[in-house]
This record gives sequence, C-alpha cells and structure tokens, in this order.
Amino acid sequence: MLVLLPPSEGKAGAARGRPLAWESLSLPALTEARARVLDELVELCSGDPDKAREVLGLSEGQSDEVARNAGLRTAPTAPAGAVYTGVLYDALGLASLSPAAKRRAGRALLVFSGLWGALRIGDRIPAYRCSGGVKLPGLGPLAGHWRGPLGEVLPEVAGAGPVLDLRSAAYAALWRPTGALAERTLTVRVLQERLVNGTPKRSVVSHFNKATKGRLVRDLLEAGPLPRRAGHVAGALRELGHRVEEDPAAPGRLDVVVTEV
Repeated sequence: MLVLLPPSEGKAGAARGRPLAWESLSLPALTEARARVLDELVELCSGDPDKAREVLGLSEGQSDEVARNAGLRTAPTAPAGAVYTGVLYDALGLASLSPAAKRRAGRALLVFSGLWGALRIGDRIPAYRCSGGVKLPGLGPLAGHWRGPLGEVLPEVAGAGPVLDLRSAAYAALWRPTGALAERTLTVRVLQERLVNGTPKRSVVSHFNKATKGRLVRDLLEAGPLPRRAGHVAGALRELGHRVEEDPAAPGRLDVVVTEV
C-alpha cells in the first residue's frame, strides 16, 4: 500500500546537520528534475526579494523564507518526517509511532513537494518554501514540470497494491494515477455531521480534514500489516473505529464522517 501525503506550508528547520546530499534521496530518477527546481528557486531568492515574495505568494513578514531558500544548498538537513509540521503531521505523530509502525511508514508514505517532487519520510532535506502551485520564472508551473518525471517513476513505486491519496488539489496536480493504477487509488473526503434543529446535516470539512487524515494514517500504521487490496481499505478503517461510507456513484472515494473535528 502506498499513501500519498501533501507537505506542510510551515516547516521545522534543522539547527545543525549535514547539507543536502542528492545521492541520499529516494527515487533517484527524480534527481535532475529536483536540481532544476532548486537551481531556479535559489536564483530567484538570491535576487530581488520583492519579486521572490510575489512569485512564492509570501507576505513582507515572510522575508525570512526568501533568505532561507537562497541558502538551500548549504543549509542543514533533517528527515522529511521531522521537517514537515502542521495539522496533518501533528495528528500523524511520526515521532511517537511504535517501531513497527515507523518501519511501515518508511515504506508506505510518500510526501509530495513542489521542490522535491516526492519524498520518503526518511529523506534528509533542508527546510524550504515552495508550494506546488508556484510558477517559477524559468520553469513555469511546477505541476507541469513534475507531471512527466513523476509519471515515469511512481507507477513502479506503487506496485500492485492500493494507493490511498490524501493530497490537496495543488499536489494532486503534480501527478495523477492512470489506467489500472487509478482503479486501485482511493481518495478521502471528510464530512462533519451535526444536528441542526434535530436533523442531521453534513458539510465538507476544510482545515480540520487534515487532522482526520493524519489520524487515519496513524491508525492504519499502528494496526499492523497495511491492506493489500483497495477493496479492503474501507473495512480496515471501520475496524479501527472510523465511520466510512462508500458511494457507488463515486467509485474510489471514501467518505469519512466525523461529529467532532
């Protein structure tokens, strides 16, 4: 089973550690595409800071992010699972997983990134700022840059098992499964159910869907061997106490219903 995750906008920078070593990153076939993005990003952030903030969608108060990007080649690195922070990763709690669950996480989790394309959680990277929706001056939209390289690499990485796609729209645009792999890919929609004048009403959860998705992944990792078939994923989540519904009109989507977010 492969679990596709978005990164986090906020990232925890390492205080010390060796700089980036390309050869140490997983999915080495992506090295050339990664290097092109990094070169463009460093060049952009080493020049006019106002232009860099505009391209990256940052405010004046985030000028430190521009300076950090300019120093990416020599910045200290840490495992991606420690660099990415935020609601989903807080709920996932990688550091507190059991040893067996950590091993499963290392094999199953794949984090998408505007800079790196896709990473394993053990890959050592510096903290950076470059969302998947960015359009770099020399490369254009990052979704277009990554679609080809990821399309060549990821079908083999996914293998014959199910794919649980928990990415946000900006990162789903970097690569979309096709063919038989698409048929084994499941997405999750989080719905909050509340009583309104005594009648149950449902609404799509936005921000806090990340926490629910983090808990889903954590529970699967801790439960034992991950499901090997797409048709077993919903049942596995139900056994773990999650309320999961399937809609025949929307094959491949799992609706997770929560009453608290």
